[in-house]
Amino acid sequence: MDDFTGLRRNMVDCQLRTYDVTDRAVLAAADIVPREAFVPGSLSHLAYLDQSIALPGTGRALMTPMVIARMIQVLDLQPGEDALEYGGGSGYGAALMSHMGAKVTLWEPDAAARSFAETALKSAGAASVAVVAAQPPHESFDVILVSGACETQPETLFPLLRADGRLIVVEGSGRSARVKLYRKSTDIVAGRPVFDAAAPILAEFRRPESFVF
Repeated sequence: MDDFTGLRRNMVDCQLRTYDVTDRAVLAAADIVPREAFVPGSLSHLAYLDQSIALPGTGRALMTPMVIARMIQVLDLQPGEDALEYGGGSGYGAALMSHMGAKVTLWEPDAAARSFAETALKSAGAASVAVVAAQPPHESFDVILVSGACETQPETLFPLLRADGRLIVVEGSGRSARVKLYRKSTDIVAGRPVFDAAAPILAEFRRPESFVF
């Protein structure tokens, strides 16, 4: 057993399981996917800590292991479903969903992060993940994982959901942030809060600054 294997097992047992992550498929994926592949080598010692990790040279960051794992658990992802990770940076969430048997697309507008993700996904045995720079044309998805916090509702992603599709996102910032699960029924998308959590803000979903006299 190498050092990272031990750290990965410790992450699963001491972070995920204690944060109400109980889904066997999620736990198995987290125990297989090498999180260290999704950060630069100089930061690999941080890969399994209970913290988010900024990706140097990009505008993205990895969410904490327990937040992203619990978000995927709430999505109730099933093998064979079409899944989208938006703003996933280096693609760790996409890799987890791929190892759970989903057909995954990573939509990452940040060019530097996207380039890193292509390498990381191959290294982690998730080369089947499609990595795109812009909205996939004429595509729809069963589940969407937004890998970062949004200060505004991610309404632009709702049209990509199929009927009965699910989207999960951290909404808000700081201590007011909560994870919300949205579900699409016909043409209506409704959401509900599921647990409190914080994540790095996605710049494209920041609240516009209001003018102050």
